[in-house]
Amino acid sequence: MSYVPNEKSFDPQAFLKTVTHQPGVYRMYDAAGVVIYVGKAKDLKKRLSSYFRTNVAGEKTRALVKNICNVDVTVTHTETEALILEHNYIKQYLPKYNVLLRDDKSYPYILLSASKHPRLSIHRGVKRRKGEYFGPYPDAGAVRESLHLMQKIFPVRQCEDSVYANRSRPCLMYQIGRCSGPCVEGLISDEEYQQQVQLVRLFLQGKDRQVISIMVEKMEQASQALEFERAATYRDQIQALRRIQEQQFVSQDNEDDIDVIGIAHSNGLACIHGLYIRQGKILGSRSYFPKVPADATLTEVLTGFVTQYYFNQVEGRVIPSAILLSETLGDEGETIAKALTEMAGRNISFKYNPRGSRAQYLKLAKTNAETALTSKINHRLTIQERFFALQQALNLKPISRMECFDISHTMGEKTVASCVVFNQDGPYKQEYRRYNITGITGGDDYAAMAQVLERRYSKEMELDKIPDIIFIDGGRGQLSRAYDVVKPYIADWPKRPMLVGVAKGTTRKPGLETLIFVTGEEISMPSDSPALHLIQHIRDESHNHAISGHRAQRAKVRKRSSLEDVEGIGPKRRQALLKYMGGMQELKKASKEEIAKVPGISPALAEKIVDALQHS
Repeated sequence: MSYVPNEKSFDPQAFLKTVTHQPGVYRMYDAAGVVIYVGKAKDLKKRLSSYFRTNVAGEKTRALVKNICNVDVTVTHTETEALILEHNYIKQYLPKYNVLLRDDKSYPYILLSASKHPRLSIHRGVKRRKGEYFGPYPDAGAVRESLHLMQKIFPVRQCEDSVYANRSRPCLMYQIGRCSGPCVEGLISDEEYQQQVQLVRLFLQGKDRQVISIMVEKMEQASQALEFERAATYRDQIQALRRIQEQQFVSQDNEDDIDVIGIAHSNGLACIHGLYIRQGKILGSRSYFPKVPADATLTEVLTGFVTQYYFNQVEGRVIPSAILLSETLGDEGETIAKALTEMAGRNISFKYNPRGSRAQYLKLAKTNAETALTSKINHRLTIQERFFALQQALNLKPISRMECFDISHTMGEKTVASCVVFNQDGPYKQEYRRYNITGITGGDDYAAMAQVLERRYSKEMELDKIPDIIFIDGGRGQLSRAYDVVKPYIADWPKRPMLVGVAKGTTRKPGLETLIFVTGEEISMPSDSPALHLIQHIRDESHNHAISGHRAQRAKVRKRSSLEDVEGIGPKRRQALLKYMGGMQELKKASKEEIAKVPGISPALAEKIVDALQHS
């Protein structure tokens, strides 16, 4: 239900008369119809009434109430239903006054495929492929490290199925002892291969000691049967496994599966550090920096994180039975635990004051959160210091947004333009953009810059996305061309950005840059100036972003076959040509008469092919 007396006013008392005492979720809107807050309540009338009292506690709540122009209410059967619906709404609307976890990535797993000779591989996303999944891991690096370790210990294949199915002789991995070569008949029996797969399975389940015991037994059996070479192989595997056990910096005798969540909060920023422990060993860790509204408490931040982290992509994340928290979740802890229990199909509980090794884990998580937060604050202060120095150097009001453009190409080939964005926290990578430049003379940087600026600024701009400064990586000519393009568009903007050209010195060394303005003025800053360091940072980001885009485009061209541009040559004919002629090099050497002998290739088409290959 909702109540809107008119477009410009909101009568809370009239609205509250329509609200029920049942549990549910409410959405609050501002004058523009944007959802600014989503909340849930066991008693909707009681909760919503607390917002519209004469004396409202908390700066955040007062700012929220001041902007409310409409409220929607959705009634649910239970508080658990309300909790899940609240999470879905927060994910959908990203409200300004809610704690937001910006973490929508899927988590990587190790997949042991369900094939005749199972393959070990990294997997991310929906679990459609048949096999056993181990994880989740905090990042792809942790998965690759684990796969690399297992390749040294267990000779189980990690190659693609297409490679495995088409081998007639063993590959290099077999030659260096990293694979047992199941792709070639006779190198290893199915039974022996399955034994190695079972050891991998136990290892990924964290049962290192059981794996070593099995290997020791097999080594002794091989030794008694006078199969010394096989016994030596098992010996090497055992030694490698024991070295890994020694390197495991946190390991316990128990087989706990727990997540440990530590939180630190300071200067309007919050850091949440998660340790992911499986079978008593730290699988990995990660720091999160959720968006925190002003005046939010530690409990609010932690509650928002826990609900969004575990409810989001619940099918792709294994929820452990115990979750250790450095702060309590208050009255909502029991409701959240109940909801997670229903979703996981087993009991999930929160622990706040553990003892023994668990207490050490929690202390470690909290220490990591505090360290990461300190580092973030110091970085932010450095960026803010540089912004302030630039404001003073250019005599500007507070700078909230800057954009920088650069062009990259090789001898005019595959020109790519980049636009990078900085705000007061530094690089704002979500809004970085690349533009493929077309329809210009190769190597014409002026035309390329004109095209990217027109594509960037010709469309309507939101007020908060209008930059205070537009940096152009180039000299006076480039800046002048840029100003001619941008001038008609910025004339209608509520604020007008400053255009600045960044020209490299004669030796092109950092610290010798000259800033050029459309007025004709030129200035140079001291090499130790924080303002210059900020300009160098945004210029380098723009340069690197353009180069990486250009290299990707150039790599695409080089991977593309020149046959693809010949009219009448599709995938099947291309495959027939290469197969019949014995590859691209032989095809290039062939005459049109030889090419015309290929089934499906006419003399006229053969002539087109020869012409295309000569000019490629």
